[in-house]
Amino acid sequence: MSKSVQGLIEAFDLEKIEENLYRGGIFDIGTRNVFGGQVLAQALMSAYRTLLDERHCHSLHAYFLRPGNVNLPIVFDVDRIRDGKSFTTRRVVAIQQGKAIFNMSASFQKAEVGFEHQVDMPNVPGPEGLANEQELKGQIIDRIPEEFRGMFTKPRPIEIRPVDPANPFAAEKRKPVKYTWFKASTPLPNDPALHQVAVAYASDFDLMGTSMLPHGVTYMQPGFQGASLDHAMWFHQPMNINDWLLYAMDSPASSEARGLSRGSIYSRDGVLVASTTQEGLIRLHPPENP
Repeated sequence: MSKSVQGLIEAFDLEKIEENLYRGGIFDIGTRNVFGGQVLAQALMSAYRTLLDERHCHSLHAYFLRPGNVNLPIVFDVDRIRDGKSFTTRRVVAIQQGKAIFNMSASFQKAEVGFEHQVDMPNVPGPEGLANEQELKGQIIDRIPEEFRGMFTKPRPIEIRPVDPANPFAAEKRKPVKYTWFKASTPLPNDPALHQVAVAYASDFDLMGTSMLPHGVTYMQPGFQGASLDHAMWFHQPMNINDWLLYAMDSPASSEARGLSRGSIYSRDGVLVASTTQEGLIRLHPPENP
């Protein structure tokens, strides 16, 4: 198992400090603030720790309230709102220095047989032969500012292979549609909850950037400010992040410095395993006020 994947698993292995209170460490991917996908995944794992029987998360809705400090652990306060016969509801607040940086509501369900249908997986090239993000970043490393090189070159636990990669230093307007393949860089243990938590973690990569495509704006553009505002997920089927998953993303609208993005996550054999939505801050400051 790679060090990056091991570090991610350790970040998900929360410490219980009191009933309904858990503490999680930081998995540093080189970003200035805590990566939103990490807080989302740890909050989901903390909710799992309070379940009274075997259930799976079928939906979650979360808000990012404040930037997370990468130098401090995060405390997760879980409110056991309801334990029903079929559904369980949990509310989680992530705290640093006495302030809420994130909150989430999640619903869990007992396994049940019912009606099934899904939208077909898009017909796009498979992951074989596609360059991964680390390889693509290596092609432009000389153009990346020194302050961002750590984030760009640090090994990540999730391997991502864009179908049609964009150059962050050559902004061009595109349709707000993006496809990426992703999987764990080395296999995770066979634990359904862990795989679901890891997919939640990975779902925060690239999603907000989809809403920037029609405007020809990139993260490397001077004066650009971006941040996730909220995140929602629905889990439809069991998932295996040790095998390739296709993330099909689109953005239906943006307004008032906010961009809305949607995503569908498919297994390699075409099963829709999860759906996502996210609204993000996409703000471009004037050159004199970066």
